[in-house]
Amino acid sequence: MTEEKLTIQQKLIQIQSELKVPKNNFSEYGGYNFRNAEDILKAVKKHNLEYGLLLTLTDVPLFIEGRFYIRSTATLSDGKESICIDAYAREAESKSKMDDSQLTGSASSYARKYALQGLYLVDDGIDPDSLNEGEEEPEKSEQEVFFDYFKFYANGVAELTNKPYEEIEANVLGVNTFARLEDVTPDMYAQVIGTVKVMGKRAELQLKENETAAKVTGKSTSASQTTNFTWGK
Repeated sequence: MTEEKLTIQQKLIQIQSELKVPKNNFSEYGGYNFRNAEDILKAVKKHNLEYGLLLTLTDVPLFIEGRFYIRSTATLSDGKESICIDAYAREAESKSKMDDSQLTGSASSYARKYALQGLYLVDDGIDPDSLNEGEEEPEKSEQEVFFDYFKFYANGVAELTNKPYEEIEANVLGVNTFARLEDVTPDMYAQVIGTVKVMGKRAELQLKENETAAKVTGKSTSASQTTNFTWGK
């Protein structure tokens, strides 16, 4: 069957089997690779051109149960028929340091990524290095990875300062103008992790200064607290 006689469904199947979108972006705070909507668009353009298909992306804002959502639609057309895939993303409840347009843009980027992944069957796959003795575990979402790293470092600060974890979390979120951990937007993940790391470095420095002062004055002090955290630069 020649390319001209292929239906749009058959052309899409061919593209899905040929398309490769590597995770070329690296998250410094999480230590993992990821892909975004721009990566998928860049990779698929040559395939769409080869098969004579037009891809368009549209966004529609929705207000559902008191929250704003963005519905992104990826539409693939051959001029006669079309295939559409929808995906949704919710705007963060807390505006943090972003204006309204940035909040909407962040939600749009996420929704478009998942609409494109659904259209072209781009899956996140399994990281072989993360498997536990041959057991296949699904790759965590970016938000789940953020939660893990935040709690890891925040618990380290709590240990160094002898303060409850809840207080550390509230302080870090307050500095970044968020009310809840769930409200932190993806583009703020690195900044929030950076804040808690700075708190950890300061806590370690304070402990060392207290120990030095105690040695100079000859006063007894509690045993040094050590952690296994690397706070970064």
